[in-house]
Amino acid sequence: MTTPRTDAPPPGVRIPKRRGVELSLLVCAVLISVSGYAAVGLARSGAVPPDAARYGAGLGLLALTAHLAVRFRAPYADPLLLPIAVLLNGLGLVLIYRLDLETPHDQAAATQLVWSTLGVALFIVVVLLLRDHRTLQGYAYVSVAAALGLMILPIFFPAVNGAKIWIRLGGLSFQPGEFAKILLAVFFAAYLAANRNALAYTGRRIWKFQFPTGRVLGPIVAIWLLSVGVLVLERDLGTSLLFFGLFVIMLYVATGRTGWIAVGLVLASAGAFLVGSLEPHVHSRVQDWLDPFASIRAGEGPGQLAQSLFAFAAGGMLGTGLGLGHSVLIGFAVKSDFILATAGEELGLVGLTALFLLYALLVARGYRAGLSLRDPFGRLLAIGLASIVALQVFVIAGGVMGLIPLTGMAMPFLAQGGSSVVTNWVIVALLIRVSDSARAPRPDDADTGTLARVTEEAR
Repeated sequence: MTTPRTDAPPPGVRIPKRRGVELSLLVCAVLISVSGYAAVGLARSGAVPPDAARYGAGLGLLALTAHLAVRFRAPYADPLLLPIAVLLNGLGLVLIYRLDLETPHDQAAATQLVWSTLGVALFIVVVLLLRDHRTLQGYAYVSVAAALGLMILPIFFPAVNGAKIWIRLGGLSFQPGEFAKILLAVFFAAYLAANRNALAYTGRRIWKFQFPTGRVLGPIVAIWLLSVGVLVLERDLGTSLLFFGLFVIMLYVATGRTGWIAVGLVLASAGAFLVGSLEPHVHSRVQDWLDPFASIRAGEGPGQLAQSLFAFAAGGMLGTGLGLGHSVLIGFAVKSDFILATAGEELGLVGLTALFLLYALLVARGYRAGLSLRDPFGRLLAIGLASIVALQVFVIAGGVMGLIPLTGMAMPFLAQGGSSVVTNWVIVALLIRVSDSARAPRPDDADTGTLARVTEEAR
C-alpha cells in the first residue's frame, strides 16, 4: 500500500523568519514593564520614579541584544519565546522594586537586575555557541555527573530556612540545584532517546502494564533515585518533586505508555505521605496547608499561607493597583516564594490570569517545537525543558494558593533569586535553539515538502 503524494510547494514559497514580529513584541514587553515601574512610583509618591527612563533603557538594551543574537544565529526560532521571557522578567523586577519600597533594610531589585543581566548574557552565549542542539546528546553522562556533583555540594554548607540548598561564599549565594535540573533534562533526553524502543516494547508484562527490563530501566532509575535521595537529605522537597515529575513526563513521552503516569502518581502520593509524616519541617507545612487559620484561632496571628490567602482575596477581580497592596505582611519570603501573592493582590484575578497565560504560552511553544522535530533527543529535550517551567509554576502557584503544601521554590523569572532567573534564561535559550531547528527549512523540503508543512511551520 502506498501513500498518495501531495504536490510540492510552488517555487518561491518560503517559511517566514518572523524576526520583525519578535522585535515588535519585545518593544511591547519593555513598554509594559516600564509602565508598571512608573505606576508603582505614581501610586507610592505621586511621581514617576526618576530612574524610570534608565530602567527602560537597560531592559530595552538587554532585549535588543538578545534579539540580535537570535536574528543572527537562530533566524527561524519561535518569535514568542524571547518576548515572553523579557516580559515576565521585567514584571518580576517591577514587583521586587515595589516590595523594596516597603522593606528599606532589604533591597533586592538592583541585585535581581544584575542577575537578569547575567542570565541574558548566558542566553546569548548559548544561542551563539550552540550551533546544533544534538551536540548535547554526546555529553549525557558528563551532564549527569555534573548534576549530581552540584546537588551534593550544599550538604557541606549550613542550612538556610530549614533546607540545605544554598552555597554561600562571602556575599555571593546560589542554588546548585537550579542548574542541575537542566543537566538532568539533557541526560534523561539522551538516555531515553537511545533506549526508547527497548523501554516501550521489551520486558515483562504484569497485568495491563509492560515493564522494561532492569538492564534498560535500571541506570536511569538509579540516577533519579540518587538525585532525589540527595535532595531529600537536604530537605529540598520542591526540587525533589520537580525531578520526579520531570522523570515521569519524559518516560511517558519516550514510551507513549500512559501506565507510567499512573505509576508516577502512586509513587508520588506514597512518597509525599511518608515524608510529610516523618520529616518535621515538611509535616509543619502540611499542617499549615490543612488548616492555614489555626494560628489565628490560637491567638498567634496569621501565618504566611494565611496572609497569602488574604492578599489574593483583597485583590478581587481587578486588584488594588500596583504599589497599593499589603502583601509585605507575608514576611521574609514575600519576594521569593510568595511573590505571586503580590501579583494577585495588586493585579487581581485578571492580571494573575494574564501571567498564567504567559507561562502556558511559553510551555506550549516549547512543546510545539519539540513535537515538530524529527530527532528523538531534540523532541525529548524540548518537552523536558518546557515541563520544568510548567511543573515549577504548578507547584509554586498551588502552594501559595493553598491547593497543595508549600515546597519552597522560585516562580520562573518573577521571583527574587539569581540562580533561578539565570537558569530560566538558559532554558529559553535552549528552546530557541530547538525551535530554530524545528522551523528551519530542510534540504529535502523541495522533494517531500507540502504546502501544509510550510503553513504549519510558519505559524
